[in-house]
Amino acid sequence: MAKGIYQLRIHLPKNALIVIGKKGRWRFPKGYYVYTGSARNGLEKRVERHLKKNKKHFWHIDYLLDFASIKEIFFFTNGKFDECALNLKMLEKPEAKIIMPKFGASDCGCPAHLVFFEKMPKSRMSA
Repeated sequence: MAKGIYQLRIHLPKNALIVIGKKGRWRFPKGYYVYTGSARNGLEKRVERHLKKNKKHFWHIDYLLDFASIKEIFFFTNGKFDECALNLKMLEKPEAKIIMPKFGASDCGCPAHLVFFEKMPKSRMSA
């Protein structure tokens, strides 16, 4: 089973009011989102789960994906295992915005692991 980091490039086609588990309702503007996650075991299975439409909601991203679609997936399996560092690089982009604080980042010090962009970011980040 592979381990590593992944980034989902997601498109939300219209504004949405989404209940994110216990965090309650949040307004998500239409546009593009980059979600950074990791899997210590079963990287492929984790991403396959994200691609499924009918699933139990376990992570914050599960709720957003009910309204949005995954457009690109990037895998980082080079031995470095720091999803927070990769996520922070995405947040450094001048057009990056956080829509929901701590989204996908309940267990770390990051402001969020979901980053919003009005237009899809062009460059692939390196881990």
